[in-house]
Amino acid sequence: MKETKIILSEKEMPKQWYNITADMPNMPKPPLHPGTRQPVGPDDLSAIFPMALIEQEVSQQRWIDIPEDVLEIYSLWRPSPLYRAHRLEKALGTPARIYYKYEGVSPAGSHKPNTSIPQAFYNKKAGIKRIATETGAGQWGSSMALAGNLFGMDVTVYMVRVSYDQKPYRRITMETWGATVHPSPSKVTQTGTKALEADPDNPGSLGLAISEAVEDAATHDDTNYSLGSVLNHVCHHQTVIGLEAKKQFEIAGDYPDIIIGCCGGGSNLAGVSFPFLQDKINGKDLRVIAAEPASCPTLTKGEFRYDFGDVAGLTPFLMMYTLGHDFIPPGIHAGGLRYHADAPLVCQLYKDGLIEAQAYHQMSVFEAAMQFARTEAIIPAPETAHAIRGAIDEALKCKEEGKEKTILFNLSGHGYLDLQAYSDYMEGKLSDYEYPEEKIREALSKLPVL
Repeated sequence: MKETKIILSEKEMPKQWYNITADMPNMPKPPLHPGTRQPVGPDDLSAIFPMALIEQEVSQQRWIDIPEDVLEIYSLWRPSPLYRAHRLEKALGTPARIYYKYEGVSPAGSHKPNTSIPQAFYNKKAGIKRIATETGAGQWGSSMALAGNLFGMDVTVYMVRVSYDQKPYRRITMETWGATVHPSPSKVTQTGTKALEADPDNPGSLGLAISEAVEDAATHDDTNYSLGSVLNHVCHHQTVIGLEAKKQFEIAGDYPDIIIGCCGGGSNLAGVSFPFLQDKINGKDLRVIAAEPASCPTLTKGEFRYDFGDVAGLTPFLMMYTLGHDFIPPGIHAGGLRYHADAPLVCQLYKDGLIEAQAYHQMSVFEAAMQFARTEAIIPAPETAHAIRGAIDEALKCKEEGKEKTILFNLSGHGYLDLQAYSDYMEGKLSDYEYPEEKIREALSKLPVL
């Protein structure tokens, strides 16, 4: 029998997170305070983050120890399996070897608990009683609800309204684990109320939901804010994915030529690729591709400049590729990729040419998801289907060129709570949407010049 999955034992689970800032040729510019426009210090962040996470955010230490309490919970699903996609390879008739790291084995069905668990741990240790956060498609909200439940903390989630309406089972999952879920924009915060007054039919955006969650945290002493992507410490936590994959490739006697991850805020791309990018920085020949939606083309069409991480301008200015913080993309089913910017670490690596980016249309993404589901049997989340589209395209290039290459993509979550998306696709209700250049220019024109 051909080997289909490579399994590590719990003893082989990484005991440290990898911090790529120790090896990057160029560091991102520092976050700036939205009022003073000076570099942000620890005191500026302490109102919404525990000091342990602030220290990780600014750390340039290559390895960060994973607390034992976090490792114990990780062991519920980690290490996750690395699959060889034999059936997909055969269907494509490609000489490429396709592997995928499957993060859908977590209780929340995605990679997001890799960071929600440590974030809840550090907040609990700091005496915080409640977490306020946002979610797009619901994967992050579900993961934070899970983590809050495990550590005995209350969780309030502001869920982007279009996803709140499209994905009721994500909301039910969060509520099952004890979270309170509000559609964003909501009437719970001043930010949400103002947005609804301007447009009662506002579909919401991740940037707007972030504003609501940050406002909530900043106005309650017992509450901190948690973010599921973008920030440095989130990217560090996700590197357990790539660190495990490196061990699994050693067992397989192989090494990827191409690594692909879907990219909304950048956490799952960072998780699967950063440990391998350490090798690329040291001379290894490797391509890393960020797969993003054509309707929210942050890396491929955004500008590299300082911008807020949220709509209301409550967060620090971050140096990122951005479409403008008040950019509201269309309501595609890949709700987790509807963010106006990307993680500063991912953006700096893209700026330096260490990673690439490719934008894909919704219809071709679902076509790839269907092909994957009918060959490999797992129904993927719409977000991670972008990475599948990229992997299939690269495998077909190998077929055309007669080249054997090894392709790794991160199957960052399953789609069993996203079946309405598949129903809409099969019933012909979906269409492609490419955000107009003039709308992007309009959003960017409103950014402050720093």
